[in-house]
Amino acid sequence: MRFLIDENFNQRVLRGLKQRIPNIDYVIVQQTELRQAEDQAILAWAAEQSRILLTHDKDTIPNFAYQRVQANQYMPGVILVPEELSIGKAIDELLIVMECSDQSEYENLVVHLPL
Repeated sequence: MRFLIDENFNQRVLRGLKQRIPNIDYVIVQQTELRQAEDQAILAWAAEQSRILLTHDKDTIPNFAYQRVQANQYMPGVILVPEELSIGKAIDELLIVMECSDQSEYENLVVHLPL
């Protein structure tokens, strides 16, 4: 699976994932030209790069993601990890996603953790 890590995403969760799956394929928004970009631009870039967006942003990202779907624009998926979810639980839930599913299963979906 290929991921785009949103700007606000908890880096401790990402570090925990990298410890468990060292070869995880990810790009962090801050390391691209998208730094401080609007949500629509982040979702468009994720689509161009075929990357599922990992985010804590439950307020705006889901609406923009579904707008893409309604407009028949490719949307590789969004996985929403609530900020109040413990770091360990977030890591465990994301590991389940990565080990038990395929990237294509998230196309046009916003998945809320925990599963």
